[in-house]
Amino acid sequence: MAMTILLLFGLVISRLALSDAQSIGVCYGKNGNNLPSDQEVVSLFQSNGIGRVRIYDPNRDTLEALRGSNIEVILGVPNDNLPALAGASAAATWVQNNVVAYSSNVRFRYIAVGNEVPPGDANAQYVLPAMQNIHAAIASANLQGQIKVSTAIDTTLLGSSYPPSAGSFSAGASPYINPIINFLQTNGAPLLANVYPYFSYTGDPQSIALSYALFTSPGVVVQDGQYGYQNLFDALLDSLYAALEKSGAPNLNIVVSESGWPSEGGTAATADNAGTFYRNLINHAKQGTPRRSGQAIETYLFAMFDENLKAAGIEQHFGLFLPNKQPKYQLTFG
Repeated sequence: MAMTILLLFGLVISRLALSDAQSIGVCYGKNGNNLPSDQEVVSLFQSNGIGRVRIYDPNRDTLEALRGSNIEVILGVPNDNLPALAGASAAATWVQNNVVAYSSNVRFRYIAVGNEVPPGDANAQYVLPAMQNIHAAIASANLQGQIKVSTAIDTTLLGSSYPPSAGSFSAGASPYINPIINFLQTNGAPLLANVYPYFSYTGDPQSIALSYALFTSPGVVVQDGQYGYQNLFDALLDSLYAALEKSGAPNLNIVVSESGWPSEGGTAATADNAGTFYRNLINHAKQGTPRRSGQAIETYLFAMFDENLKAAGIEQHFGLFLPNKQPKYQLTFG
């Protein structure tokens, strides 16, 4: 009996360890004309021990390739689909065709309803209704325990972010984001956020040290009350947590749905810097931020491949891998 309990306990611990080890996923965009087949990509995820993926639309070939892979999936709803999915019947059909049809052997984790929709955008009014309708359709299929519905924001929704404890949503963003926050709290879903120290650094290199953006500062750079910040990623993430607290959601969790560094095409965009950023982010994600110490940060690295059909410059150079599947950096994901 004791041996059985010990074995069961060991199994639980190993599963917890696996869950921690898999706090890192990778975003898989397909904006290139020289990328490997979806089946090859899924195999590349598996051979590198990458247990989670974010995809940006319900591409049939991608979803078929993910069947039976055991890779957990963030499935995106493209922004231009939002007006249609604000209608309940269209949302029910979308969920049936793109989620239920695959749910027996594709491990959907989140549905990201829209990506970085600006509060002033014409599509902003449709984000919450589409989230509500997709959630209702998922609940009708009895999948609400497994699949959570959210949206991916960026840090431009913050009116204040320095120091992190002063983080708050801007007056323009609050009417948009607050009802979404209430929805997430009600349904036990996290907020997805795209967090890019790269853009913060390149936007203000006079005030922000490169080492602070790359996780290489030797000590605390920003002391914010009881919290000391040694890297910009934590500062950005905790400014979002502070904003959530001010919006009445102190217990809402954030999943970092994108973070990356380009290897060429712009300021500080070198393979050396990018490799340093990704390596340090993978290691750091296990530790949590000062405001959420010890709580692993579920993080999705952007992105799997360099995508040559994106805008020229840095946008084409966020890949962890070249289109020929060769790694650009020596990274250990698991």
